[in-house]
Amino acid sequence: MTTTRVAAIDCGTNSIRLLVADVDPETGALADLDRRMRIVRLGQGVDRTGRLAPEALERTFAACREYAGVIGELGVPAGRVRFVATSASRDAENRADFVRGVRDLLGVEPVVITGDQEAALSFTGATRELTGDDGLLTPYLVVDIGGGSTEFVLGADRVEAARSVDIGCVRLTERHVVRDGRPVDPPTPEIVAALTADIDAALDEASRTVPLERAGTLVGLAGSVTTVAGMALGLAAYDPAAIHHSRIGVDQVRAVTRRLLEATHAERAAVPVMHEGRVDVIGAGALVLLRIMERVGAAEVVVSEHDILDGIAFAAAEAAGENPL
Repeated sequence: MTTTRVAAIDCGTNSIRLLVADVDPETGALADLDRRMRIVRLGQGVDRTGRLAPEALERTFAACREYAGVIGELGVPAGRVRFVATSASRDAENRADFVRGVRDLLGVEPVVITGDQEAALSFTGATRELTGDDGLLTPYLVVDIGGGSTEFVLGADRVEAARSVDIGCVRLTERHVVRDGRPVDPPTPEIVAALTADIDAALDEASRTVPLERAGTLVGLAGSVTTVAGMALGLAAYDPAAIHHSRIGVDQVRAVTRRLLEATHAERAAVPVMHEGRVDVIGAGALVLLRIMERVGAAEVVVSEHDILDGIAFAAAEAAGENPL
């Protein structure tokens, strides 16, 4: 049987990512043709103003133009393109401007999903490859640490409970680390304490819906987690193959988090696995991961390079041209 070619776009608070892949409808195997990311910081200032900034929209639209070219070159049918937008565009008063611009550039209606939908897609993308032969205990607790929010999803063969809370690396940095338009570099102990209190309050909120203590295996997703993993592994350059399904101990995460929170901008920028768009927000993202691990008593986190983007691709392939979301 022939494969189904799809394109998935995940537009979050900090980054916009594209995956073009061929999906085997019998096995569900996904073969990448093109996977790329651009840091566009769509959520710039949203927590403060409630609106998407004009410059953030233009950065996002520039990435959309690039992605439209890739999708056309690889011959993805229009009915197999899915564009999913998450936290920042959910919160913005002027999200209609965002929707209109995406539709004009890509010819597809962006779907602004709820936190629960985001969680389910992340869970599918992260766990579809986990077969039980790897010695991992279920249920899985999948945590997707984004720019504007963090999703918690508990389940084994299916989602049992999910919750999205507003503790993303960009949102936390803008809320606590930025002073007079500039980040405090490095953040003071008082700022770190405020970050920790905010994260812990959000974990209390999440635990009212998701029984975090039931986690058999903690699975971590998105750029904050993969960057911490790359640092813990001592990689000389970002290597997705080395990072995917690596197991990073809580003491390693604690050491990396301390290093990031004590470093200057220049020191963080010099880290070999660091994307330039994460330099100012990675400390908050690492702290979110650490507090989650400490809260659930996880000895390690299984790091996945596959996440909501893969979940969107699977959903597009299974939908037979219909909107799956």
